[in-house]
Amino acid sequence: MKMISKNLKHLRGLKKLSQEALADELQVPRSRIGSYEEERSAPTIEMLIKISDYFKLPIDILLRNDLTKATDSSFIDIGNQRILFPITVDNDNNNLIEVVPIKASAGYLAGYDDPEYIEQLQKIKLPFLPTGKHRAFPIKGDSMLPMKSGSYVVGRYVEDRSEIKSGRTYVLVTLNDGMVYKRVINNIELNNSLLLISDNKAYHDYSIPIDEVLELWEFTCSINTQEYSEQDLKISSIISMFNDLGVELKALEKMR
Repeated sequence: MKMISKNLKHLRGLKKLSQEALADELQVPRSRIGSYEEERSAPTIEMLIKISDYFKLPIDILLRNDLTKATDSSFIDIGNQRILFPITVDNDNNNLIEVVPIKASAGYLAGYDDPEYIEQLQKIKLPFLPTGKHRAFPIKGDSMLPMKSGSYVVGRYVEDRSEIKSGRTYVLVTLNDGMVYKRVINNIELNNSLLLISDNKAYHDYSIPIDEVLELWEFTCSINTQEYSEQDLKISSIISMFNDLGVELKALEKMR
C-alpha cells in the first residue's frame, strides 16, 4: 500500500488540507489519515471508495500510479497519457463542462495542457450527459453540415486511443492543424494514422499520424446557437444536402 500512502499525502497537499481537515471530510479520526500516510495501516475497501469519491479518481489509479509528480489538481500525467481530473461539479453535485469560447479557440492549442487556462474557462451544466469528462468546442466553417458555423460540439474525453470508433465524429486537437471536428476512420493498426472525413463533400479527406493527435473528444451532443432559416428547413434543401453527401432519400422525394 506504499503507493496509496504517497498519493493520499500528495493529493491532500494539492487541496491544501491538513490531516484533520481531510479526516473531517472523510468522517474518520485524524489519526486514521496519519496511519495511512505513514504506512502503519492500509485503507479498507470502504475507505478506498470514500477516498476515490472525494478526490474523484478511480481506485485503480490511486493504488497503481504515482501521482506525486502532479503539480495541480486539474491534470495528472500517467506515463505518456494525460488524465483529466477532477470532473467539476456544482453545489448539487451536477457535472459541469468547460466551454471553449469562439474568440479564444485559437489559443486552445497553446493552453489545452495549462491548468490555469482550463480553470478560467466558463462552465455550464448539462445534466443529461453520460459519465466521463466533457468539454464544449466551437465549430467554424461548413465542413460538417448540417452543423452550422458557430455551433458547439460537446465531446467526451477519450483516454484510450484503442477506443476510437470508425465512423464516429470527434473533436481533435492536433499538432499541425489545430482544433478540428471531423468524422474519423481508425487506421491505427493499418498505418498508425486516422483518416479525417468532412461530411460536406466539397472538402477532401486527409490522414493524420496518431502521434500528432494531442487530444480526442468523442461527440456527445451539439448546441446550435443560430436559428435555422426557412430555406434550411425546406424539404428540397434537405434532400439536396443529403444527396451531396451521397445519401439516397427517395422516400423524402415522395413527400414533396
